[in-house]
Amino acid sequence: MTENINETVDESVEVAAEVEAESFDLTATLTADLQRLQAEYSNYRKRVERDRAVASEIAIASVLSELLSTLDDIDRAAQHGELTGGFKSVADQLINTTTKLGLEKYGQDGDEFDPQIHEALMHDTSADVKVATASKILQPGYKFKERVLRPARVSVTDPE
Repeated sequence: MTENINETVDESVEVAAEVEAESFDLTATLTADLQRLQAEYSNYRKRVERDRAVASEIAIASVLSELLSTLDDIDRAAQHGELTGGFKSVADQLINTTTKLGLEKYGQDGDEFDPQIHEALMHDTSADVKVATASKILQPGYKFKERVLRPARVSVTDPE
């Protein structure tokens, strides 16, 4: 009878050890699955935030591109002394708002010509310059967050 009890205890111990091993394997598997799901969710959330930021930048760039001709008209009015009174106030607000959004005006006479950001409309040669130079800015260029919305349209002077 003692022998039967010992065998039963031994079997019970073996069964308990097997159940504990299976439980440990199940816990490890479930923990690994949970960690994988958490990592996938974190990556998904980061991707959605990045896509949302890109979509916002594209929308802002699109609106700013549409305003470029208006900004050109404001520049021409200022050059001719026609920017006065209430119109000046509106023009200043528009320029401040576009600047706050990140619109950057570029291009000055004498800048080195860079085909990445300049569009050559006229060409000349001169002994006064050492490298290709944007000698006259015909229309300023605009950038939004390192992205060229419109290249500066220039007259280029090359060395002889």
